[in-house]
Amino acid sequence: MRVGVLTGGGDSPATNAAIRAIVKRGAEDGYEILGIKNGWAGLVENNMAEITSADVAGILPKGGTMLGTSRTNPFKLDVIDSVRKTVAANRLDAIIAIGGDDTLGVLHKLNNLDDDPIVGVGIPQTIDNDIPGTDYAIGFDSAVAIAADACDKLHTTAASHHRVMILEVMGRDAGHIAVEGGLAGGADIILIPDQAFELAWVCDRIKLRKSEGKTFSIIVVAEGAKPVGHDQIIKTEKVDQFGHALLGGVGEYLALEVEKCTEIETRVTILGHLQRGGMPTAYDRIQATRFGVAAIEFVDQKKWDCMVALKGNKVTAVSLKEALDGVKPVEKELYKTASLFY
Repeated sequence: MRVGVLTGGGDSPATNAAIRAIVKRGAEDGYEILGIKNGWAGLVENNMAEITSADVAGILPKGGTMLGTSRTNPFKLDVIDSVRKTVAANRLDAIIAIGGDDTLGVLHKLNNLDDDPIVGVGIPQTIDNDIPGTDYAIGFDSAVAIAADACDKLHTTAASHHRVMILEVMGRDAGHIAVEGGLAGGADIILIPDQAFELAWVCDRIKLRKSEGKTFSIIVVAEGAKPVGHDQIIKTEKVDQFGHALLGGVGEYLALEVEKCTEIETRVTILGHLQRGGMPTAYDRIQATRFGVAAIEFVDQKKWDCMVALKGNKVTAVSLKEALDGVKPVEKELYKTASLFY
């Protein structure tokens, strides 16, 4: 059997660990694994090459993706015929797509083409960890560790200068990184897309802390968080092939407003793509490896149109339809726990 593997959308630490596992597990069954370059663009442009065990040696601790990535949407470009030709030319029997809802959404559509479906299995990979049907997506643990480390570092300078420090992290539609990174890093206020915030409440909390003798505050805010009655703050009206605008600026907005209403010097740090970079955590490597192994086993079993998922500590399969059913929100109990420390 010939299986193509691709990585699409934003990269995440430990993606290479999943690719390595796919190749290693596939070799046991005599599969030929073809690496599709640069996400779905590789299938549009017929850009791929065989990957062997020798090719994945040493990639386990490396961040990013050895295959490259893109936000190409073949349905938006109306080039499904090109995808079909590439699949036929390379005699691909199945595709394993590693990515978030956009990448998995394309795979779901290919699995459900009316005539001659292109079958495959998905692996959830997004630092936002907002894919329904799975407790975990590749890259999340590493991103949380980076956010928590940034909080630790900001504490010392905030205390020294008696400032409010705002840390803006990724999280378009759900605040998983903000909540877990902020909780682990001792944030004083956490703001997420799941719940619009009152600016007056934020300022009141900071003033209260100051009245209690706490001369600094740390705020962690997800990029998709928004004040009550306002839209998400975007950098540009331009959207990608999946219709997403580039978010960013909520940290700067908060800094201006907080300093104005509290008269406390306020600074903002935007982590941005630092959250995607560097070496993956041990947990990320282990779960990504489990996901890669499971993906090949689901191909063996012809479990098409499904996604590898982690539920509790069990790796299982969920339908891509379930995985694409909206956005997985932050657990209310966890957010409530984080608020105990405000």
